[in-house]
Amino acid sequence: MTMLVHGRWVIPDADGAVIDNGAVLVEGGRIAALGSFDELAAQHPEAGIFGGERYAVMPGLINAHHHSGAASHVQHGGPDMLLESWLKALWLMRPTPTRLDILLSATRLLQSGVTAVVDLYSPTGNQRAVAEDCASALAAYDEIGIRCGFAPGIKDQGFLGVGPGSCDEDFLAALPDDLAARARAHSMVSDDHVTPEAYIELMEDLIGGWRDDERVDVWYGPAGPPWITDRFFEMIGEAAERHDVNIQTHVSESFYEKLQGPKFAGRAMLLHLHDIGLTSPRFSIAHGVWMNDAEIAVMAGTGTAVSHNPSSNLRLRAGIAPLNAFLEAGVTTAIGMDSTTINDDEDMFAEMRLALRLARTPSYHEPAPEPADILRCATQGGAKLMRKDGKLGRLAPGYAADLVLVDLTAASHPWIAPEVSGRDLVLYKAKGGDVSDVMVAGEWVLHDGKPTRFNLDEAVAELAGVMAAEAFPQEDHALAQELLPHIEAWYGAWDHGERQPHTAMNSRV
Repeated sequence: MTMLVHGRWVIPDADGAVIDNGAVLVEGGRIAALGSFDELAAQHPEAGIFGGERYAVMPGLINAHHHSGAASHVQHGGPDMLLESWLKALWLMRPTPTRLDILLSATRLLQSGVTAVVDLYSPTGNQRAVAEDCASALAAYDEIGIRCGFAPGIKDQGFLGVGPGSCDEDFLAALPDDLAARARAHSMVSDDHVTPEAYIELMEDLIGGWRDDERVDVWYGPAGPPWITDRFFEMIGEAAERHDVNIQTHVSESFYEKLQGPKFAGRAMLLHLHDIGLTSPRFSIAHGVWMNDAEIAVMAGTGTAVSHNPSSNLRLRAGIAPLNAFLEAGVTTAIGMDSTTINDDEDMFAEMRLALRLARTPSYHEPAPEPADILRCATQGGAKLMRKDGKLGRLAPGYAADLVLVDLTAASHPWIAPEVSGRDLVLYKAKGGDVSDVMVAGEWVLHDGKPTRFNLDEAVAELAGVMAAEAFPQEDHALAQELLPHIEAWYGAWDHGERQPHTAMNSRV
């Protein structure tokens, strides 16, 4: 079907001229042309017309780092804490069916204008269970129609979340005997755990099975250096190069993850990962809050990308990532919501504004991003992180028809000056709730705020019923509460050194 998507403003990308009373011509899942609505409508009388004068038409946004979940951590009762404690506190979460996790999570993304997502997925159990879980998740992504870089990962160290190498055993040795025994039984690997070799084999099957899919790509998703040995990272790097697929992992999210580089690897962690051969355009990191200048230079020089996740960084007390330094160095920079947004609502427009305003430095001689820089991160930067630049991230002839209709009724109430930039208005004022319709690959996958490929109301009702029947994991929660003081004491004993931040918004003197 030939379609014309009409808007008061067509916003082609972060830099190109906004088209007043414009339209996007869509044919065969691709963008064929952009221009004046009146001219394109006259040239293509056969085209179906969508949108209208109350809308802005913009490229689909890309959520470059995500963990799918039908309900948020807050809705499960999980508090915001420092990352290392928070991971234990989340033991109170009830399990959710995989299909519902993906469908309801991806629906929220579509409702926020997101057309592509990188999901670092954490399957558990033996090899059969992991394979079945990943298959269910991939089927759910295929069902809803959003683009996805699906990146499952397992651990081969750091099962207690207290650091790499011998940290698990050292931590257990410092606990009271009874607590150590229960912590070991709860968290340490069993005899049938998935080994790195089994993971590589499983991933080859998944990659091969989805190789030709238009919307779903399978990536490697190692959790991060605290949980992945160098040998396993090297295996993943070799496999990713062999299959020409992407890798995403967490690096230097928390202050204690920054300390782990010098403490356990002898140097900053990104430099260590570079030494073992991981850095490249197919490699991206999430967070990067605690990057030093040498790490940023290596990222820029190797094409390694970063997903900047400002809300999550604030909520888990990680800090403020050096966005200006990333941009100034030329690092491929995208934006991710990490399923932990500032208002717990996965609103990508709010995330863009937070990224913009956190990096607005206080003096004239310091760099500060403009709205266009942030929109570029959320579109073209995400596309480049996914290695889909030239296909995603812009409205341009030949690009995939991934676009969003934003209803301007609320943003323009009660009045807007005729001189206002449509691009700036959308970035400064639009909300996820203003998204009306979303197209992926020329298909409307969200219409009037609801997904088109499944019944959202039925899925929500099913989730409510399932969760009501799930018992609260009291023993897991109680164990976590016992462990938390020991976690704090463990990390509190580390040498904290001195901090020299990239970002300083005030001064003691």
